[in-house]
Amino acid sequence: MRIFNTLTRRKEEFVPIEPGKVKMYVCGPTVYNYIHIGNARPMIVFDTFRRYMEYRGYQVTYVSNFTDVDDKIIKKAKEEGKDASEISERYIAECQKDMEALNVRPASVHPRATREIGEMVHMVSDLIDKGYAYPVEDGTVYYKTRAFHSYGKLSHKNIEDLEGGHRDIKVTGELKRDPLDFVLWKPKKEGEPYWDSPWCQGRPGWHIECSCMSKRYLGDTIDIHAGGEDLIFPHHENEIAQSEAANGVEFARYWMHNGFLNIDHRKMSKSLGNFFTVREVCQKYSGQVLRFFMLSAHYRSPLNFSADLMEAAKVSLERILTAGENLRFLAENARIDRMSEEERKILADSDQYMDKFNGAMDDDCNTADALAAIFELVKFINSRAAGQISRELADQFYQRLDTLTQVCGLILDQKEDNLDAEIDSLIEERQEARRQKDFARADRIRDDLLARGIVLEDTREGVKWHRA
Repeated sequence: MRIFNTLTRRKEEFVPIEPGKVKMYVCGPTVYNYIHIGNARPMIVFDTFRRYMEYRGYQVTYVSNFTDVDDKIIKKAKEEGKDASEISERYIAECQKDMEALNVRPASVHPRATREIGEMVHMVSDLIDKGYAYPVEDGTVYYKTRAFHSYGKLSHKNIEDLEGGHRDIKVTGELKRDPLDFVLWKPKKEGEPYWDSPWCQGRPGWHIECSCMSKRYLGDTIDIHAGGEDLIFPHHENEIAQSEAANGVEFARYWMHNGFLNIDHRKMSKSLGNFFTVREVCQKYSGQVLRFFMLSAHYRSPLNFSADLMEAAKVSLERILTAGENLRFLAENARIDRMSEEERKILADSDQYMDKFNGAMDDDCNTADALAAIFELVKFINSRAAGQISRELADQFYQRLDTLTQVCGLILDQKEDNLDAEIDSLIEERQEARRQKDFARADRIRDDLLARGIVLEDTREGVKWHRA
């Protein structure tokens, strides 16, 4: 298996730190709103890579965080007159719903920044003791960027050319010793959440969060760190500086970054009116169609989202699902149970498509070529299963197709999955009707679902449903 390592800018043979085991950290979303389709790309891509590694026999510990304290969360809380923790809890739950719709498996651990504050205070203290950080008069703690001599090795930037602009953590810069230094801990402002520390009551900088959560759940050195390419600088660069200065060892062996997602060949932006959440897209297309679309290009390539491309993805996915449906029908109606010798040879001939799939995924998680191999298998199956075949051959064909689609996170038998998605969509529609005080419409939806054997329960945690 070969991976393109952002650190070295070349494909490298993947050799895990511990044979047979993989420790992988993927940066998760900041939870202040519904996740957008740009957030969905790394979730889907690296979930697929995880699935493939497990398919190949690796034991994967997969950690993906939720950033649940941030300026955007605080701003949202103030707008709604709520506590910041209420906002983050709400949108973590909504994010998990969207991940389920996309068939993104839960991580081994989903750490939250607010639950790891003690680890962050400890690491910041350690960096100060080792001469890599310094506190100033107002209680802010800065990382001394020039003290880390290999700063810039991931982004391949010359430190002399860098500027010290960092995400949404704004500072005056007056107390910094160097414009390149970045925040590890910042003092509280009126009405903001805060925690005690040796320097002031405040909260951590963004970058220190991932360094600490990765260390706690995976150790000082991990196999793979991944995320969107927008995180290479400054976030991942700063993680390396913090972690390697604090721990004294290499932080991550391999760095994987997915390319940007554009909308109709333009950068996604609310100001351009081309900003789409996963929830919005899934009202028109299933999460499976969106997942298929995301896998239709190599993860490192830019990906363009458009209605035409989503329609094409829907049609392509249907070809695979139809092949599966046909195989289930043939197995249920077969007159012969066991394969003939000729059928055994036919089954053996299909090995080539399994090998092509594995070869594509071994080549830096090339899901585009992997999907092409699945379509070749579908074409082969359709040509060999046009008439009567044995139940055993139909079952074997189905098992092979199901194995490859499962690696991609695609569900071959979607009848039950589609029903669940439809119910969730109707519940969301009912909630919107209630927000608009259209109680007659809300009651009709509830009654329609009840007639279909679906019982709704309005609870403090939200609407839950079960089959009668």
